[in-house]
Amino acid sequence: MPTSQSPSSALVVRGLRKYFGDVRAVDGLDLAVGSGECFGLLGPNGAGKTTTIEICEGLTRADSGEVELLGLRWEHDEHELRERLGIQLQETQLSDKLTVNETVRLFRSFYASGRAVDEVIGLVQLDEKRDARVGKLSGGQKQRLALACAIVGNPDLIFLDEPTTGLDPQSRRQLWELITDFKSHGRTIMLTTHYMDEAEVLCDRVAIVDHGRVIALGTPPELIASLGAEHVVEFSLAPGNAPLDEQTLGGLEEVRTARRVADGYELQVGALHRAVPSLLSLVASRGLELARLTTHSATLEDVFVSLTGRQLRDE
Repeated sequence: MPTSQSPSSALVVRGLRKYFGDVRAVDGLDLAVGSGECFGLLGPNGAGKTTTIEICEGLTRADSGEVELLGLRWEHDEHELRERLGIQLQETQLSDKLTVNETVRLFRSFYASGRAVDEVIGLVQLDEKRDARVGKLSGGQKQRLALACAIVGNPDLIFLDEPTTGLDPQSRRQLWELITDFKSHGRTIMLTTHYMDEAEVLCDRVAIVDHGRVIALGTPPELIASLGAEHVVEFSLAPGNAPLDEQTLGGLEEVRTARRVADGYELQVGALHRAVPSLLSLVASRGLELARLTTHSATLEDVFVSLTGRQLRDE
């Protein structure tokens, strides 16, 4: 892990801990985010992502551990950090009665220097809404406005906490394009998300967090490759069919792992064109009938399931 003295580190976190009563929200977390990197903090709701990012943003005090941003610390350099950071909260509450132009202009006034208001409004594609009141904007437009407020100070490091939660697919894609554009200018981004496809598109590296700890760290391709499987096969048997045991399924051609899930079975496999015929042959030989069979390429979500034994969006 890079040291705090490394010029390549925009953010360094060491031994971070935060408790809420008996709940360990963050439990000895270590991270290092490189300058110019888009780094994803991934995990289910309640994994400690938002608490971690709020500590880094200076909004929540840690019980123990160290945080260094751009070579600075909150306890000594708060004013300079406020000038150099951009923050989009998970839920940004903006005044419904202000217009888009007034809102961005207000946030620009918080910084000694920054980007032109008109430039930022154009960048987030809200030109046609510049005189519209915030309360009249759609969900996607409000998220783009929140991003405008986060970047109007021209920050070196920007935090995005669940930036696309609740958005329709088109609005998500628009925000992805804006984030990619911001990164292309050499700025550092740290985002939290529970959408693994989002992380695969946007992030150079990701840390998967569960119960306040990092359980996996690497580039998306590295983490997916760690499964040792290229594809996932999911299937269920018709009602009344005798169950299949995991050991038998695990012995099929190209099957790396096999497990029971709530509505059937999940196989992590290598060559799909060998694994599926092997499965179909087994089903036929037992006189069984499939009710469902789907396949997909291995994803970060499959990595999470493999590490934790549960789905990403489980409560």
